[in-house]
Parts: sequence; structure tokens; C-alpha cells
Amino acid sequence: MLKATILAFVSLLLAQSTGAPGWESQSSGAKVRFRGVSAVSRTVAWASGERGTYARTIDGGRTWTVGSVPGAAELDFRDVDAFDANTAYLLSIGEGEKSRIYKTTDGGASWQLQFKSSRPAAFFDAMAFWDRDHGIAMSDPVDGRFLVITTADGGRTWRETPPGGMPPALSGEGGFAASGTCIAVEGKRNAWFGTGGTPGARVFRSTDGGRTWAVAATPITHGKSAGIFSVAFRDAMRGVVVGGDYTKEGESNNNAATTRDGGRTWTLIRDARPNGYRSGVAYVRGAGSTPGFLVAVGPSGADYSRDEGASWQSFGAEGFHTVGFARAGGAGWAAGEQGRIAKYSGAASEKTRK
Repeated sequence: MLKATILAFVSLLLAQSTGAPGWESQSSGAKVRFRGVSAVSRTVAWASGERGTYARTIDGGRTWTVGSVPGAAELDFRDVDAFDANTAYLLSIGEGEKSRIYKTTDGGASWQLQFKSSRPAAFFDAMAFWDRDHGIAMSDPVDGRFLVITTADGGRTWRETPPGGMPPALSGEGGFAASGTCIAVEGKRNAWFGTGGTPGARVFRSTDGGRTWAVAATPITHGKSAGIFSVAFRDAMRGVVVGGDYTKEGESNNNAATTRDGGRTWTLIRDARPNGYRSGVAYVRGAGSTPGFLVAVGPSGADYSRDEGASWQSFGAEGFHTVGFARAGGAGWAAGEQGRIAKYSGAASEKTRK
């Protein structure tokens, strides 16, 4: 605890002195590993993790309410997507029936089980939502192809997309459920997800809401424990993927790539890369005329980029598993081990302008 506090303090001082982003540590009251986080606004955010745990703040993180989904104590919620203080979705990972999606519309007072995988070979990794009604979730390959489900009614029904629209998976290829961000959506129907494994690291892309997909190879490092762990898109054309090898947290070889053509081709970041394996990346949407930028996190620290991912700078050694920012306004949180939660504190120069 003392080490984490010191690291957070140093990171904040660095941010204030250099104009770089920083983190403000908060007390979640939980002791579980958080793998999911969803920022709604400057006051509302949700987090999720092991032992069926979720957490919510409605006052900007000054206080967090921690709870567990009834009957889900053995589940690991690797993803949370929230829309307001009352409405949130949770996705749990695991083989077969352990892969589930729950929804609350009353701030966590009750949870509805919306989806439970009936396929023993399925292992869902992450989900994303275009809006309150339209969402998508992806599983590791079943019968040789990645399995995708979608909803158009707020999760009341989830349906598998046609397997014929999905290119075959490579032998040993899979997704990484490290942060709930290996899948991303944009606009009304665009979607992407990243993969890894011994045969390579690839990005699948869809422009029709997940019905049909194309796939592109990337130069991201790959292996049994390596590949793409997180995907983020600013618009239909500009995006970034980050990853690496989770068994080599401090290694930064071939751990980030960018696209300017919607994911058809990917350019490796060779010089100013994120400073280690990174499990989460997110766009920080600028407020008004303030330009946005990117933040990436991993167990060995955090980095930011102000040039669409072409170059990265470190802004602290405090480790996190996941990061998320609100769709507007620049509010964001990161989460990790032992209930660790931190709020994005902004850059000193940005605070001066506000």
C-alpha cells in the first residue's frame, strides 16, 4: 500500500511539472483484481473484477460502492460497459456457461442474467456497445472461427452472427481477456477485435455491425502469451492496437501499431513505444477545442501519445490492467490489482485553461 501511494504521488508530481497526464489514486474499498472499467462522466464510473465483484462511483470517485452479483461469486467479470449511474453491463469469462452477460438498470441493486453461453468450447473475451441498445461480444474460436454475438434490444436477446461471415481462425489463435478492450466499436456499425497466439497477431474488422468480417495481419509481437491486448479507434479510419507479452511486463518490443485506413493495414511503432507490455489503450476525447490524445496502461506503468499513437511518453510506473474514458469531456479511470482505482488527473496546462 505504501509503495503504491508513493508511486501515485510521484506520478502526480511528474504530471504537474511536465504537463503530462497523471493519476489521482482513489480508495475503492475492494481487494479483488479489477480487469474492467467504464467511465460515464466526471462523476460516474464503474469497475469490475473477480469473485463476481463490481464497483460504482457517482461522486467522481470520492466514494465507491462495492457489491457482488448474486450467484456469481465464482465468476470473473473482465469487462463492464456503463451508460449512466443506473445502467451497466458485465461480462464474465470462462469456458462454456461461465461466459455470461448481466445487466442492471437500478445501479446494481439487482442484476438480470441476459446471456449464458450454451457452447462448451466458447470462451468470451470482451464486449462493446455502439449505443444503449446495440452491442457486440466476441469469443475465442469455436469450430475454427471466432464466435460473435450481437444485441439490438439492450441485451434482452443476444444472437450469434453467421459463421460464414467470419474468416477462419489460425491454429492457436485467440483473444486476450485482460482488460475488456480487445474489441472496439465506432459510429453505428464499425467494429474491430484483436488477436494473438503463436501464429500471429491480427485485427478483424466489420462495417456491418458484426455480420461479416475481414482480417489483417499486424506486426505486433506474437506467441503463446503475446499478441494484441487492446484496440481503440478515434474514428472510422484512425486506430491503434497495443499489447506485447504478458509474461514479460517490462519488454516493449513491437507492442504498438497504428492504422489510418480503418484497419486494413498496420504500421509498427518502432522508436518511441509504450514502455512495456500494455493491456489497455483508450482515446481521451478533448473538450471543446482541446485536442484529444491516447493513454495506454499495463502492469509496469502508463504512457500517453499526442500524435495518434506515432510516439509515446511514459507518465508513471504505477501499474494497471485496464483504462477507460468517457465518450466526451476527458473523464477517465484506470484499475488493477487489489482493488486499485485511479482517476485521470489531466495535465497541468489543461487544468490552467479550464
